[in-house]
Amino acid sequence: MGDLSQNPHPFNQIPCLTDDNDVRVFESGAILQYIYSNSDNDSVTGDSASRKAAIASWISWANASLDPICFLETPEGKVYDTGLKKPNRRIDALDQILSNQDYLLPDGFSTADVAVASYLLYVPQFFGSIDLSRWPNVVRYMKRCAERPKYAEAFGTQVQQSLVGSLDGMMEGSGGDKPKKNWLGL
Repeated sequence: MGDLSQNPHPFNQIPCLTDDNDVRVFESGAILQYIYSNSDNDSVTGDSASRKAAIASWISWANASLDPICFLETPEGKVYDTGLKKPNRRIDALDQILSNQDYLLPDGFSTADVAVASYLLYVPQFFGSIDLSRWPNVVRYMKRCAERPKYAEAFGTQVQQSLVGSLDGMMEGSGGDKPKKNWLGL
């Protein structure tokens, strides 16, 4: 994981980004916003105000609303379970949104999907027995995001293949009572 003794995050946590200009940004949502807003990619610099606002909204939603659903924590900040084992109105709404489009924005994959899918895709990695089949559109969305070549590049093909297999099982309805192994084989 690297030497965290010189971690520039004010709380010695990850993630934290320091760029070539010594700009320090911490927390995943702020990092995504920073990278998105500083991209010199023509597709970003030409984005409409409504598209930029939609991306910012989804990033904020992922950090403020989705994170505490996906990861239940003790008062000390230790993750002990996921809230996705039970019905959830916000995830029901997300499933409905994804019933009409492949990604969060109608025009395709965006930084918004990086924010939302990252939280969702960590859940089956850490809670191997999870069955998300009650949200079929969310599962299909997760699979589309996990199948992206850049996902494999970032997390490795072993993680990608394990996730895609797990999500396929949920899509087939085979996720029920059988315990599944997480990406570590546990």
